Amino acid sequence: MPTSPSRRTPFALAAALACCAPATFAQAVAAPDAAASAPAATLPAVTVKSASVGGASEGSGSFTVPATSTATGLNLDFRDTPQSVTVITRERIDEQAMTTVADALRNTIGVSLKPVDRGRNNLSARGFDINNFRFDGVPMATGNIGIETANTAIYDRIEVVRGATGLLSGAGDPSAAVNLVRKHADSKVLTGFGSVEVGSWNQLTGTIDVSSPLNADASWRGRFVANATTQDAFIDLESSKHSVFYGVIDADLTPDTKLSFGASDQRDRRDGVMWAGLPYWYSDGTRTDYPRSKTTATDWNRWDTLEQTVFATLSHRLANRWTLRGDASYRRQDEDSMMLWVEGVPDPVTGLGMGGVPYHYIAEPEQTALTLSATGPFQAFGREHEATVGFTHSKLKSGWNNFDPASSAPILFPDFNQYNGAIPEPAMGPEYVGSKATTIQNGVYGATRLQVTDALKLVVGARLSNYKRTEEQAVWTPAGFTIEHKGELTPYAGVIYDLGRNVSAYASYSDIFNPQDKKDKNGNYLDPLQGNTYELGLKGEFLDGKLQASATVFRTEQDNFGVNDGFQIARPTEAAYRQADGVLSKGYELEVTGELARGWRLSAGWTHFSAKDSDGLDVAVDHPREQFKLFTTYHLPGALQGLTVGGGVNWEGDRPAKAVNPATQLEENVGQPAYAIWDAMARYDIDRSFSVQVNVTNLFDKKYRSGSYWWGAPYTYGEPRKVLVSGTYSF
Repeated sequence: MPTSPSRRTPFALAAALACCAPATFAQAVAAPDAAASAPAATLPAVTVKSASVGGASEGSGSFTVPATSTATGLNLDFRDTPQSVTVITRERIDEQAMTTVADALRNTIGVSLKPVDRGRNNLSARGFDINNFRFDGVPMATGNIGIETANTAIYDRIEVVRGATGLLSGAGDPSAAVNLVRKHADSKVLTGFGSVEVGSWNQLTGTIDVSSPLNADASWRGRFVANATTQDAFIDLESSKHSVFYGVIDADLTPDTKLSFGASDQRDRRDGVMWAGLPYWYSDGTRTDYPRSKTTATDWNRWDTLEQTVFATLSHRLANRWTLRGDASYRRQDEDSMMLWVEGVPDPVTGLGMGGVPYHYIAEPEQTALTLSATGPFQAFGREHEATVGFTHSKLKSGWNNFDPASSAPILFPDFNQYNGAIPEPAMGPEYVGSKATTIQNGVYGATRLQVTDALKLVVGARLSNYKRTEEQAVWTPAGFTIEHKGELTPYAGVIYDLGRNVSAYASYSDIFNPQDKKDKNGNYLDPLQGNTYELGLKGEFLDGKLQASATVFRTEQDNFGVNDGFQIARPTEAAYRQADGVLSKGYELEVTGELARGWRLSAGWTHFSAKDSDGLDVAVDHPREQFKLFTTYHLPGALQGLTVGGGVNWEGDRPAKAVNPATQLEENVGQPAYAIWDAMARYDIDRSFSVQVNVTNLFDKKYRSGSYWWGAPYTYGEPRKVLVSGTYSF
């Protein structure tokens, strides 16, 4: 994977020291005076930036950042943020060869990612689905193909805040918010890298990342990133091509006014991709055990997507140290999938009993978003505090079109035991509108950090939101279908107390709402689902802030859950619902991230939770209740300097998924039993410009079910052992 150029220059030590210094502005590191008289060529100055709010993690050589604003909009240090936050830095992305955002989230403490099929994923935290995503802090909706499929080549880091995040997110579930922080053109000299990767299943990947000043004083700078991949898969018939192009210009209009604007284009072409999954049972009630290459796809299956974004940010720093900022974003997705849905219970001998229905699906969601904010310090009662206020607006146009098969007869499979995808492509009927909707969200928010005493801080805030979703008449939606909520109040509160130089204790309450389309007996919509998270925790920073640790206990509730209440009075054929308490999730998380000793970096964490609905039944049953995640690297000293070795393990406990055996009609546990996946890596810096790296995932080739759908069946297998070899040239 690409490696930060600063790791291979004579200034690596200076860069490491600079990232830990208290300064927040860029520091120029000059060569010693003695070098000036040496005959060697003069090296260009190297710009080093600390990994702080608004700065980059790239080049820091760290698994941590000292501060984020993802939870509240305030520029809060790690210990002053009263919520669980995990950051996957550029260093971690490169060393663990995280190609997609899904790879990063799969290795994030407290997050569970399970494939629905070979095209989509289900993301969960603390028993709730994750559907809150942001780009550089600006909320964006995910589509049928989630944002987690995005390529990491264009991102500096990925920030994950667990719990309710309604203060900045608006509507959603009390699970987590994922903030994707883009790379920017920070360098005032020409710099960049190119890399080539080859891997299992004929993978070939090329990446170019170049930054350059655009004028004499480098007040205008540009950056361009391109990445292209072609590969087959461990599953029969499947192959894919991926590309991403990204460009950004960053300009210092004045010493206090900054402008950034850019665009990205990602295209994914997937052929022979499997929709749904493999049958869990044979017709006699015994369980199947197919090879991992087995597929239900056809050779005409395809699942193609396009994602394009355009964005701009303008910020201005006032004389009183307040910063005004405006963000505008546009994002569109195109999805065109021609698939075969396969289900059934095959006979163990003849393989008969499987059938499929073809499905052609087209979606073109697009979203515009605007945010305005002001953040800065203020004086009160003899102390300095910080506040932020903001306005957010988003408009999402969503929906999909369908083509149904010309024949209503299902496609019956021959012997599924010998199936190889050779099903003739069926004729499809005319295109029609399945759903078409417009969702508008507006919100104003404010938050403040109050320095009550030297040791005691309060963080309080609130958001006022308006939400309106209007659907046009289509096959799946009636005319005039509208959900509207005005004046939804979302409070936030936290208290932090410093127990000493290194450790703080905190308690917090966060909130989020999610509109629902259920109605009561009088035909009125139920109040939005209300998600509340309570947290208690300890946070510590050690070794001059290079090592961060946290311990958290949490309780999350989702109320106003719709419970069947007979039928509506005015519409006696339509179901009615009443509001009740819904899901209750509680548990704890432990996390340690950073540098344990010179050259030795670590990320480790443990998660345990239980989540049940109002009837006491498990929810999110395809996700484990316990997880342990570990990844560590060590830069060897002395004669082996230049060699980095590392590895890790992701362990997860049983999943409480159950399904009815088709032969016995008895409910059985179908959740994947506990398992561990081990990874390893090694990189050698041949010189300051060139390095080679090897990453091996699923080192011991563990066979396991990575995901399940429709009550535990069908299922998909996890990826077998994979080897990736990369070479990177930096300049």
